[in-house]
Amino acid sequence: MIKILFICHGNICRSPMGEFILKDMVQKRGIADQFQIASAATSNEELGNPVYPPARRKLMEHGIDPSGKTARRMTREDYEAYDYLLAAEQYNIRNMLHITGGDPDQKISRLLDFSQRPRDIDDPWYTGDFTTAWNDIVEGCEAFLAYLEKEGILK
Repeated sequence: MIKILFICHGNICRSPMGEFILKDMVQKRGIADQFQIASAATSNEELGNPVYPPARRKLMEHGIDPSGKTARRMTREDYEAYDYLLAAEQYNIRNMLHITGGDPDQKISRLLDFSQRPRDIDDPWYTGDFTTAWNDIVEGCEAFLAYLEKEGILK
């Protein structure tokens, strides 16, 4: 089982988009049984709130329903529970390291570090650009799956 936790600031935009986009990708490829995929926040600001409506609309445009997802905060225990902790941006990584106390097993990275153009995913909460966030997350998820295949991690 490959255990993946997507992380962003509030767990209402980028990280739930990552969670549900990757779930959709692995379901369509018939490999969902090899994965445990979730998402969390580094802050307490949105705890218990559902996926932000514009992020939900963007997912629904692509036939992906995030109903039932509510924001939760990442815990120190998540570091042990997951194999990959994929952040939306460098700022999230700083906060993740504060929560976990470090990254001795090299589990923490930005999602787009797996892509041909490593970079942050801009926060659509501030930019209002959910299409770019969607495209960046899809790019990152495809690149992450390619990495798992190349490394022989994906069966």
